[in-house]
Amino acid sequence: MRAKISYLVTAAVLVVYFGLVGSRGVLLIQAGTVLTVTFGVAVLILPVIGLWFLWKNTQFVRRANALAAELDAEGALPVDELKRTPSGRVDRDSADEVFARRRAETEAAPEDWRSWFRLAVAYHDARDTPRARKAMQRAIALHDGKTVEA
Repeated sequence: MRAKISYLVTAAVLVVYFGLVGSRGVLLIQAGTVLTVTFGVAVLILPVIGLWFLWKNTQFVRRANALAAELDAEGALPVDELKRTPSGRVDRDSADEVFARRRAETEAAPEDWRSWFRLAVAYHDARDTPRARKAMQRAIALHDGKTVEA
């Protein structure tokens, strides 16, 4: 729940920021000179890109959460079986062991979105965010019945 609140607060702050930047772009365009109109259009492009990025990330999170809910309903949601150090950090050997199992599971069933979801969780636990995101995107695509390239 804490992560959802943090995400919503961050998204709200970004929307306010994009609104402020966009208003400055409009003011520059209203000034009417070639230079200010050019800068105004350039400034307006930034909030558009930011809003698009925020929208795509929100869609990704919603889809990933829907997959997690579906796995949870099936009783197949991966459990946290990682050993931790006294400081609370994940034990590297434990993470490697779980990752190896998840990778083997995914190699055995490359068209199963469930195995890709569990692999994404293993990547996330190993703090490999780019690969975790790619694995989750693949899980989402497979779940939605889309063709996925290797």
